[in-house]
Amino acid sequence: MAVRDLFIFEEEYSKLNSIIGRLREEANAKVVFLVDKNGQQIAVDGELHNLDTTSLASLTAGNVAATDGLAHLLGEKEFTILFHEGERDNIHISVIAQRIILVVIFDHRSSLGLVRLRVKKASTELTPIFETILQKVSQKREAIKKKFTSPFAEITDEDIENLFQS
Repeated sequence: MAVRDLFIFEEEYSKLNSIIGRLREEANAKVVFLVDKNGQQIAVDGELHNLDTTSLASLTAGNVAATDGLAHLLGEKEFTILFHEGERDNIHISVIAQRIILVVIFDHRSSLGLVRLRVKKASTELTPIFETILQKVSQKREAIKKKFTSPFAEITDEDIENLFQS
């Protein structure tokens, strides 16, 4: 699926930040990110010191894209959840609304089961917000198209042929 640019409106941005902040607390996570599939960071909450958020966002999007390729090779539509376990930190990655990536970084203070449970709850709250955002973006684009119609829109092929036949 081609991913268009995503515009976040202030009202929805506030809701997103509230949900990921609550998710971070309830999952006892270090950091929670929202990233689009283009690798652009949308929102973040948590311990950001010594963390290159730009690289993390783009590498996460690349990871999801590579995993999508694996899914297609296996005949799956997509793998919506990824998990990476490290010595100190773990990363839980999930795809929401088919275009948004939710990243939860956690350590020994939490567990995969707790993170999965809390992510599932947060996902059900995040999905309608992104659906609203996409609807608003579509409405804004349509309004712009109507406002800025081409000065050549009323010229037909017949008008052009008549011009050159004279």
